[in-house]
Amino acid sequence: MTGLEKITAQIQEEAKASAARTIEDAQKEADAVLAKAKDECAAMEAEAAEKNAAFKTNYDGRVKSSAEQQRRTALLRAKQEIISEVIEEAYDSLKKEDDKGYFLMMEKILKTYALAEEGEIYFSAKDLGRMPADFEKKIKAAAKEKGGSLVLKKEPKAIPDGFVLVYGGVEENCTLRALFDAKKDTLQDKVNAILFL
Repeated sequence: MTGLEKITAQIQEEAKASAARTIEDAQKEADAVLAKAKDECAAMEAEAAEKNAAFKTNYDGRVKSSAEQQRRTALLRAKQEIISEVIEEAYDSLKKEDDKGYFLMMEKILKTYALAEEGEIYFSAKDLGRMPADFEKKIKAAAKEKGGSLVLKKEPKAIPDGFVLVYGGVEENCTLRALFDAKKDTLQDKVNAILFL
């Protein structure tokens, strides 16, 4: 082998060795990039799984909370309906009292709402027709107890029950419905306490 051939062979050997090192370095770099990419993918997958689990937990919590809220709302609505029914039944039973019980109740209401002034009291045609004979005296006595006076007017008012007091042109509606409506919150609280507490 001549000197030139030896130099050429040596250059080729060095080129092959350099190419092998370059290929090996490139392979190592490619393996490192691939390993890093795999690690990053695994980290992203873990983060996504963690976020998904947190989202699911949060979502499940919201669903459970919403269901509990709906249950409480339905329970409250049912309680309110029961309370309203009980109050309405009480109202109906008072309206259906016999004459003696009804006018005894009217006397108690009158003693509560009569003022220490001169006034008038009106009843419905139905109540005027069934009023006990001594009830006018009871009206006057109840007003006198408060330091006032009341005149029973014989003209009927268009009211279903109860009475209307008039003092100086100002009317006080003492029908059962008006009294129940005025005491609605108190009645609801009392019925709730009896039924549910």
